[in-house]
Amino acid sequence: MTAPVMLVGGGSRGIGRATAIGAARAGWRVALTYRADRESADAVVAAIKGAGGEALAIRGDVTVEADVVRGYAEAVARFGAVHAAVVNAGIVGPPLRLADMGIERLRAMIDTNVLGAMLMAREAARTLSPMPGGGASSLVFVSSAAARLGSPGEYVDYAATKGAVDTLTVGLSKELAPRIRVNAVRPGVIDTDIHASGGQPDRAARVGALVPLERPGTAEEVASAILWLCSAGAGYTTGALLDVAGGR
Repeated sequence: MTAPVMLVGGGSRGIGRATAIGAARAGWRVALTYRADRESADAVVAAIKGAGGEALAIRGDVTVEADVVRGYAEAVARFGAVHAAVVNAGIVGPPLRLADMGIERLRAMIDTNVLGAMLMAREAARTLSPMPGGGASSLVFVSSAAARLGSPGEYVDYAATKGAVDTLTVGLSKELAPRIRVNAVRPGVIDTDIHASGGQPDRAARVGALVPLERPGTAEEVASAILWLCSAGAGYTTGALLDVAGGR
């Protein structure tokens, strides 16, 4: 049977990287998209190929419709089909109260985390094929525990965008059933470089110590949840918002 194909948005670093590498280990052929960091994307492809897998890196910005359309088209052209899509690309900003946020930040947050997610999901709805041998294809969003916690005093804008992703997950799970299963993972404090990009490189260690499991999570732990949602073992799971947050 032909190996299935997974498209991982934002697959060059962090959770996306862990998902791409984990998927390849599980027998998926992998296409990953990246916005600018070609070196990191090429390193993920090299790691997958070095372990005997198949992978393709595609440059594109999720806020640009033509890039998203081309990303799916390049994956299909290379592998023949796409069976699962992971909507992972996202941004966070430095800690600020809403009253102090400028319009540029707000627009960037919404464009990347909401519009980008919608474009990736729209093309998944148009493109995804049934799994080899039968079974629904899968669309998995990477949301955040911030959607239910609100992130007051840090980044309520980010939390609001992830709340939109949760709503999109629930709505699309009904709209696309039974052809495509749609779910989301909601990571908590995960030890990736997204915290440094938001101006808090120590945040994972600092906040992670306060959650019930007393540590930050790893990108690989989130990837494991994503891969389960894409697997046959989750065949009766759709519309789920799966927290991977250490009990927070």
